[in-house]
Amino acid sequence: MDPIILVFVHGYSVTNFNTYGELPERLVNEATQLRQAIEVHELFLGRYISFNDQVSLNDVAKAMHQAIQDQIPSGKRFVCITHSTGGPLVRNWQHLFYETNNLACPMSHLIMLAPANHGSALAQLGKSRLSRLKSWFDGVEPGQQILNWLELGSDEAWQLNVNWIRNGIKQISPTGFFPFVISGQSIDRKLYDHLNAYTGEAGSDGVVRLASANLNNRYLLLEQRVHFQQNGIWSADELIVKENLNATETAFRVIKGKSHSGDTMGIMKSVSKDRTDEKSRELIAAIFDCLEVTSENAYAEIVQKFISETEEVQKQEKLEIEKTLFRKNTFINDRYTMLMFKVTDQEGKAITDFDLLLTAGESDDPDLLPTGFFADRQINRLNPSILSYFFNYDIMKGCEAIYSPEGYLIRAEQPGIEHLGLTIRPRPENGFVRYLPCKIKASTELLEKALQPNSCTHIEIVLKRLLSKEFFRFEKTKKDSRNDLSFKNTDPRNALFM
Repeated sequence: MDPIILVFVHGYSVTNFNTYGELPERLVNEATQLRQAIEVHELFLGRYISFNDQVSLNDVAKAMHQAIQDQIPSGKRFVCITHSTGGPLVRNWQHLFYETNNLACPMSHLIMLAPANHGSALAQLGKSRLSRLKSWFDGVEPGQQILNWLELGSDEAWQLNVNWIRNGIKQISPTGFFPFVISGQSIDRKLYDHLNAYTGEAGSDGVVRLASANLNNRYLLLEQRVHFQQNGIWSADELIVKENLNATETAFRVIKGKSHSGDTMGIMKSVSKDRTDEKSRELIAAIFDCLEVTSENAYAEIVQKFISETEEVQKQEKLEIEKTLFRKNTFINDRYTMLMFKVTDQEGKAITDFDLLLTAGESDDPDLLPTGFFADRQINRLNPSILSYFFNYDIMKGCEAIYSPEGYLIRAEQPGIEHLGLTIRPRPENGFVRYLPCKIKASTELLEKALQPNSCTHIEIVLKRLLSKEFFRFEKTKKDSRNDLSFKNTDPRNALFM
């Protein structure tokens, strides 16, 4: 293997190189002393300005592109290791300048540590509240445009991630690049903000959910089926699956005992350059597993290796017991899943006023959903047609009873469900422009398509926009009677067309 150029790209609202901790030095030391196949030729620590309201993620991607042209040796490929928002930033750069233009990318490996690929639930809190969460923003005000990108369900993140689902398979190769996601699922309780439960959210590292980091995602397109009946009434009560896509398998690894940030548990900042640092040995080994991939077959092997190792870590960390001076706290670390719904009409116009209900069982009943499955719900502030749900996957699918080391029952066995469906009730329901409610019947097929652990499913729902025939009419009138005819109070009635 040729000596590598190693490039680091930090997360969002960082103001100091200490954000990288001693991870760069640790990798150089390990490569020099233990890894005969890997030699670090040059090391670059990236820095960029994000704490400005005028700066967008595209702006930073353009600046990164210019920096690469100016500073990275021409014709040389490099390995990029990112943290947090650095992950989607570099993905966006690759998409804008190489994938879109069908050009060979100079980046050979993209190793993302705790990447906010689908954003973070914290982003919706707004600038003033986020500025005090030093675990992510290091004490500076975030720039509004990038903060908008990071909000769950942003248009830009949706487009980038659905594009990856459609086209990622074309990018993963020796002539493209090899992507990897490595994240922890532990919470550094010392950084927990008691006024904001997201910093201690199960299924996350205190900032980014595993489902938001992972690139093994899915896309479902559901369309409303509309039938015209002879009496002038439309029947439109059914949603059908028009498209069902799975992203190509991407290497995803959960690391034991690592949180998003901080000197003690942070996946990047807590790493010591000393090879005796046992707390980071698993992370370092996983990074070198990534660096050693040079072929599609080797990448496929790492994908499967990471799946096996992730299952083992999540099994080991299922029950967390924290002992303090005065009490013992017990936490159950279940696996979670995220669904993002986007609702539009057949012309692509956003529908922002609707109720969306999940159903279960053969009777399509919301009351049959398991107790405790629901974790969070967010509507995107800039585009209210996009709604994010966060669910406890293990409770939804069913899981075994959990006992303490002493043998006490902590949680009984959870039966789960076998069928999943959804009903949508859009508005307006009456008037000259209206929508009709519809549903997709609960089924095992939809349950398997929509819900997978540690990952996100994008579900786009396209409804039919119906218009009243009374919207526009030609009237035959006599010349003398025109002034007596008013259509101010026209009844829209039920005669509709599309």
